[in-house]
Amino acid sequence: MTNPVFALVDCNNFYASCEKLFRPDLADKPVVVLSNNDGCIIARSKEAKKLGIKMGLPVFQVRDLLQKHQIVAFSSNYALYADMSQRVMSTLESLAPRVEVYSIDEAFLDLTGVACSQGLTEFGLEVRRTVQKHIGIAVCVGIAPSKTLAKLANHAAKTWPKTGGVVDLTRKERQRKLLSLLPVGEVWGIGGKLTKRLEQLGITTALQLADADPKFIRQHFSVVVERTVRELNGESCIALEDVAPTKKQIISSRAFGERITDKQQMREAISEYISRACKKLRQEQQQAKHLTVFLRTSPFSDKDAPYSASKSLELDSPSSDTRVFLANAMRLLDSLWVNGYRYAKAGVMLADFYDPGMYQPGLFDEPLVVKESDQKLMQLMDTLNNKHGKTLWFASQGSEQEWGMKREMLSPAYTTNWQELPVAK
Repeated sequence: MTNPVFALVDCNNFYASCEKLFRPDLADKPVVVLSNNDGCIIARSKEAKKLGIKMGLPVFQVRDLLQKHQIVAFSSNYALYADMSQRVMSTLESLAPRVEVYSIDEAFLDLTGVACSQGLTEFGLEVRRTVQKHIGIAVCVGIAPSKTLAKLANHAAKTWPKTGGVVDLTRKERQRKLLSLLPVGEVWGIGGKLTKRLEQLGITTALQLADADPKFIRQHFSVVVERTVRELNGESCIALEDVAPTKKQIISSRAFGERITDKQQMREAISEYISRACKKLRQEQQQAKHLTVFLRTSPFSDKDAPYSASKSLELDSPSSDTRVFLANAMRLLDSLWVNGYRYAKAGVMLADFYDPGMYQPGLFDEPLVVKESDQKLMQLMDTLNNKHGKTLWFASQGSEQEWGMKREMLSPAYTTNWQELPVAK
């Protein structure tokens, strides 16, 4: 039986790379991408990293540095990033027999058997060339017999340019050499708290963790950390997931661009979040039975009195109809709203999911009846909005949405809106 081989393909500085792709004038310029409401730095180009711009810093703390080095800042353009991600993943699916989309800028490939016809490093270089040619985004490739080692191989490919962006860790001696160079906190799944506990036991490098007794690790930590130890030794314990697991909950929430003091504006915001959450629910081909609505003032402001509250309810039967959740969300909001506060954030959560037609009602419950016309209406809304942008929406969502996110440096929708296609002059 052929031993498994995985590759982790990771886009370099993905958000910043997407912004640069349609701006050739920024090819060698430092670029940063900002979080919701343009508050913090969430992505940096390699040039911005060299200037000492740290991830997560509030913009007001580095505004002088941005101006001094003429660093170009962009508001988060999620539609652009999602579309470019889909293009990258489609390209990877044309190169490998099985692909697991791990995040918006990462994917695991199944390379089992590839070495029989082509060198693994050569295959990784071909992946880099193809994605660069077809999409224009640079990627790095880490190859190994387990997903945890593939993650570390990818880290090495990004860290050391001499690797050419591809690192093959299928040989044992190469695995151990790299593990000896990396701190234990660099290992996939080993967070800050685990790192401290491992360091107290004298385990400070990835190699020391790999050499630890799996039974001892399981006794003192968990079966998950034991699995990590086995993965570091080349034993594949985490299989490739061809289909992403169904979400257990869907949360739709944003901090407001301006504080909300008017209840009607809050109703618009909650309606917008319900609409987004229900659309995601239908994309997952699921129905939900549990709804939560929450809102709060800013915990970081001295000007605003503290207030945070949430309320939940259970539907009589699961649904994915936006109208059902809108009506219930408005009732929850009425019980949560208190006049006199400056609300900074609100959101909704859907949970307790069921496959359509799989919910078993109680003996004395009313039989569940889902009208075909209701399903067709939701399908029509999703189809039109996916194809033409926000074309149909509920009146309760409002039209102006003055409470929306601040995105004063938003780039055009280069790939998803005909009106904003780049024009050659």
